[in-house]
Amino acid sequence: MRVLSVIGTRPEAVKMAPVLRALAAEPGIDSRLCVTGQHRELLDDVLLFFGLAPDIDLDLMAPGQELNALFSAGLHRLDGVLAQIAPDRVIVQGDTTTAYAAALAAHHRGIPVAHVEAGLRTYAHHPWPEEANRRAIALLADLHLAPTPAAGANLAAERVRGRVFVTGNSGIDALHMVLARCDAAPDTIAGLPVDRRLILFTGHRREHFGAPFDSIWAALREIAERPDIAILCPVHPNPRIGGPIAEALGQVANIRLVPPLSLVTFVRALRRADLVLTDSGGVQEEATALGKPTLVLRDATERNEGIEAGLAKLVGSNPARIAEAAAQWLDRPPLLAPSGVYGDGQAAGRIVDALLDRAVEEFVPELRDPLP
Repeated sequence: MRVLSVIGTRPEAVKMAPVLRALAAEPGIDSRLCVTGQHRELLDDVLLFFGLAPDIDLDLMAPGQELNALFSAGLHRLDGVLAQIAPDRVIVQGDTTTAYAAALAAHHRGIPVAHVEAGLRTYAHHPWPEEANRRAIALLADLHLAPTPAAGANLAAERVRGRVFVTGNSGIDALHMVLARCDAAPDTIAGLPVDRRLILFTGHRREHFGAPFDSIWAALREIAERPDIAILCPVHPNPRIGGPIAEALGQVANIRLVPPLSLVTFVRALRRADLVLTDSGGVQEEATALGKPTLVLRDATERNEGIEAGLAKLVGSNPARIAEAAAQWLDRPPLLAPSGVYGDGQAAGRIVDALLDRAVEEFVPELRDPLP
């Protein structure tokens, strides 16, 4: 059986790495990897960490490239890859432009599509464009690998064709793999004071470009007035983020802007953090798995399990609401513990079992009473 996995961004690489390693260990599987290069530098760091090398690298990203140009180039180039490789199945992950282009190209050639991390929904316009991508892939796939029971229930309600399995999120598998390499090293970040509480901020979503990010920067400036904290901001390489955040926060005391962190360094920072502010779904999952209080800087999220467990709070981009929620959790630190609501580190094995038509012992999340 020949399978072709297609990835383009850092989150895809992180969440597919455990699956790719599990596929490589299976006899009788010819596993190929194609990368589009939708995130160039960020993608390469993750591939190197997990010891993965692409069989095909399309290197599609160009400076200032818009989504339609990326999608059309990806669809065209991936069609050629499919003609060359002739896989029995294509595997895509998540909700990116790369995932949608690969799923559509495979569908046009009649190649079955497996969708890792299927079924996450807000049933709203946002996240934009990810919500539309993920729902479109669900129409094209015949094997839906849902990370949580809620995601599986969404797919059942939509009556998608094919089979649905609840596997847990493979991003938690990857987190366990990174933590195994972090244990021997201290959680120190060069230049950050060790006598202050650490706030970790990440932001990258297109729906926040412009006024919403301006509001988030205002909230961070207000939070940074506290003398007992330091805010670490790894800056996404998109120039529509880098320029505005440097202008808004580059000279603010207690805020440190840094280039994107390596995978190990980021997990160390996350493990050390006292509070996380993010619009990233993957970071929301990782923070919950580590028991870190998290403010989700969005109006809606497709990952409600951490919120229902009391480890995360949805605050949107309103600066007063963000600052107030941050102050509440900093002044009265909640007693949180790591939570397994998103996965147990065994998702990759379940995904491979489903791909090979073996029995799948589906993921059952660890449930607790919500924390106050």
